[in-house]
Amino acid sequence: MANKIENQYMPDYVSPPGDTLIETLEALNMTQVELAERMGRPKKTINEIIQGKTAITAETALQLERVVGVPADFWLRLEQNYRESLARLQDDRSLEEQLPWLRDLPIKSMVKWGWIDKVGNALGQLREVLRFFGVVDKEQYELLYQEHLIAKQMAFRKSAVQESNPHALAAWLRQGEIEAQNIVSQAYDKTSFRQALDTIRSLTTQPLEVFQPKVIELCALAGVAVAFVPDLPRTMACGATRWLSSNKALIQLSLRYKSDDQLWFTFFHEAAHILLHGKNDFFLEGVEVQDNKEQEANRWATDFLIPPDRLNEFKQRNPSFKLSKAGIKEFAAELGIAPGIVVGRLQYDKYLPIQNCNGLKVRLDWINPAVDEETAF
Repeated sequence: MANKIENQYMPDYVSPPGDTLIETLEALNMTQVELAERMGRPKKTINEIIQGKTAITAETALQLERVVGVPADFWLRLEQNYRESLARLQDDRSLEEQLPWLRDLPIKSMVKWGWIDKVGNALGQLREVLRFFGVVDKEQYELLYQEHLIAKQMAFRKSAVQESNPHALAAWLRQGEIEAQNIVSQAYDKTSFRQALDTIRSLTTQPLEVFQPKVIELCALAGVAVAFVPDLPRTMACGATRWLSSNKALIQLSLRYKSDDQLWFTFFHEAAHILLHGKNDFFLEGVEVQDNKEQEANRWATDFLIPPDRLNEFKQRNPSFKLSKAGIKEFAAELGIAPGIVVGRLQYDKYLPIQNCNGLKVRLDWINPAVDEETAF
């Protein structure tokens, strides 16, 4: 949630503790010279404290308590508030130079999904964005999310550069990190994860509200956090896989293609990356990238969902001109998977026309929160 201070009035000038010290001396009819003598401090030091050039230390605060009768903790609070206010004013000036960056970010969509709060002023909104990304400024954001993460997938960027928004993609990836941080998981165990995938395969026949929490729970027990994160406009990603630590992997899924066959293939494709490939790899799915690891993950997911021998047997007993919805549903039941997955595979193999049997696929969508049409930026 946004820090409430962002909606409060923040003056562009702060008064140093020395102003209060001057008022105290006037009330006591004491000069700066006399104060210096009573404290055993140089007159120059007292003058610099009054001007805010020298900080009031704990030692100075105790001396002031004895000489002017005002508690030490009062002076220390004044000093702390003053230095914090100075730092905030300096921070404001620095952040003002970064305000144009807000125009590049999908602020409205991020607010819509509850990832960030809407803040009533530009500086406050910028701070809220930086809080979301967990960085101090735009430079660190670019280093972590544009260079470190997205630049690792240059093939993705080159293929989707005309359509994608790298800032929307960065926000989507960051939300996956945040959700994964909130998932308590066991240390990664390859055998347990492989067993979990067998159970999850049978969940493909269940509705979203049933399979989603089950998938998260089963994978967490094997050391894999699964984050279902809505895609933002122009994200262009349907899935991503990376390791958050040596003992915790992250599978991140969107519903970019809206159908159950696409979601499940993406999930098992990402799972294959975890089983087959290294912990330093980062995989971002959304366009066709034909490298060896992507092909390996494709083959694994394809064969895991529908074993080749079972598919060949089905094709032999069902020439394409005899394919029917009833036959596909029967075969899917034999396999224990959703009929839409069978349809998607047959269409991909060009054994079934792309326009046929799509009614067996299940459309998936998020429950959207209300959109605030007045969201700025």
